[in-house]
Amino acid sequence: MNYTLHQLRVFLKISEVQSITKASEELYLTQPAVSIQLKKFQDQFSVPLTEVIGRQLFLTDFGKEIAVAAEKILQEVDAINYKTLTYQNQLAGKLKISVASTGKYVMPYFLSGFMRQNKGVELAMDVTNKMLVVNSLEKNEVDFALVSVIPDQLNTNRVELLQNKLYLVGSEQLGHSRTEFKAKNFQSFPLIYREPGSATRNAMEEFIKTKKIESNKKIELTSNEAVKQAVVAGLGYSIMPLIGLKNVLKSGELEIIPFKGLPITTNWNLIWLKAKNLSPVAEAFLEYIQSEKENITEEHFDWYEQY
Repeated sequence: MNYTLHQLRVFLKISEVQSITKASEELYLTQPAVSIQLKKFQDQFSVPLTEVIGRQLFLTDFGKEIAVAAEKILQEVDAINYKTLTYQNQLAGKLKISVASTGKYVMPYFLSGFMRQNKGVELAMDVTNKMLVVNSLEKNEVDFALVSVIPDQLNTNRVELLQNKLYLVGSEQLGHSRTEFKAKNFQSFPLIYREPGSATRNAMEEFIKTKKIESNKKIELTSNEAVKQAVVAGLGYSIMPLIGLKNVLKSGELEIIPFKGLPITTNWNLIWLKAKNLSPVAEAFLEYIQSEKENITEEHFDWYEQY
C-alpha cells in the first residue's frame, strides 16, 4: 500500500457527495484530477471501492469501510497538525458553522478577518435551509449557526450581527406601478416561494396569510439565487431578503415595490447551544465577533442602511 493523504481526502469527499463532479467542486480541483486520484487509490485494492448504477456513483460495502478508515486517519493527521501549531503558540483547530441559505451573503464578511489572523484555523461552513441548520445545531454537529429566526425548541445564546429586511420585489417586465400596487396585482402573476423549511418562505407565507393576499398560481424554487433569477426574468413577484439583492437593485434588474406592512424585519443571529463547551477556536471566534461586529457592519454593509 502506497496511498497518499491527498488520495484519502479525495476518496473521502467522493464518499460524502457520491459524485466526481461535486467532489471536484468542493475540493477546488478539476474533474480529471479527481478521477485520476480515485483511480490511483483504487489500483491499490483488489476489491472495488465504487460502482456506477444508472450513471450514479455508489460506494461498495468495502468502499464504505475504507471511507470510515480514511476519515479516522485524516482526523488523526489534523490533530497532529493542530498540536504542532499549538506548540508554536498559534490558534489551531476547526471552526464549524451552519448558515441559513441567505446568510451566505452575511457570514463570510464576519469570518474573513478572523481567518486571516489565524492561519491554523480550518473552516467548515455548511449553507442550507433553516430547518437543516437547526437540526445540525441540535445534533451538536457545529459550533455556531446563523439564523434569522431563533429556534424556540433549543436553549441557545446569541449575538445579533445584522438586521434582516424582506421586501416585495419585481421586474419592470411585469409592468407594475410602484405607487398603485395593490393586493389584486398578485392575481396577474405568480408568487415565487422558497422551498418548505426555509425561514424566508415561512415569513412570506405568514405575511400573505395575514394580509389575505390571493394568488392564482405559485412557483416554488429551492434557493434564493433561483428565486432572484426567476423574478429578474419576469416570472412573478417574491418577498426576498434585501441582503442578497445589492447588485440587481443597483443594475435596475429588480425593483423594490412599496407595499403596506413591508419590510418584514428580523435580525441575523449567530447562535450556539448554552450547554455547548466551546473549543478554544470557537471561543476566540466569539470574542472576535463581539469586538469587531460594528466595524464589519460599517465597512461592508453601509449600503444596507439606504433601504
